[in-house]
Amino acid sequence: MKSICVFCGSSDAVHTDYKTAAFQMGVTLARNGIRLIYGGGKTGLMGEVANGALSAGGEAVGVIIPSMNTPALAHTGLTRMDVAPDMHGRKARMHELADGYIALPGGFGTWDELFETVTWAQTGAHEKPVGLLNVKNYYAPLLAAMDHAVAEGFIFAEHRKAISCEAEPDKLLDAMRKYEHPREAVKRWLKEE
Repeated sequence: MKSICVFCGSSDAVHTDYKTAAFQMGVTLARNGIRLIYGGGKTGLMGEVANGALSAGGEAVGVIIPSMNTPALAHTGLTRMDVAPDMHGRKARMHELADGYIALPGGFGTWDELFETVTWAQTGAHEKPVGLLNVKNYYAPLLAAMDHAVAEGFIFAEHRKAISCEAEPDKLLDAMRKYEHPREAVKRWLKEE
């Protein structure tokens, strides 16, 4: 993996543990020679993950839309900032630039990006690893919901297992490096068999 797209929250009104973990995720990516691709913001976890990558000598590429490309929101110290015409174009550009995806804690926007990415993997649109950085066990309720969906027959177990989840950045990258795309489950889901 040469580049990883990180989805995460932009709110500053969160526990400092989340911000610290985001900064460390950025540092970890840089130390592993992995370019950060993210939403281009300077606030909340978005700003911290970029600052972490840059502080460790890494690259940080932002992808932002015009309405967010303002002095109050946009990070001005990035390696590069791409401006996409709209949210759909923004997500498509981030997907195009990334070899893998990590969701840090966040809200609706983060979940939207995460679930679109997972859905694209489920349908075979990409075979890139997807991971969750489970800071302060943030994703426990979501993981429980996914397990419930598997038990109820809405998600194949292979698709659920394909989402790596760790509390520490290094362990998450290690898990993502071992990722094997569930091709047989994709075929079964698409009724190709």
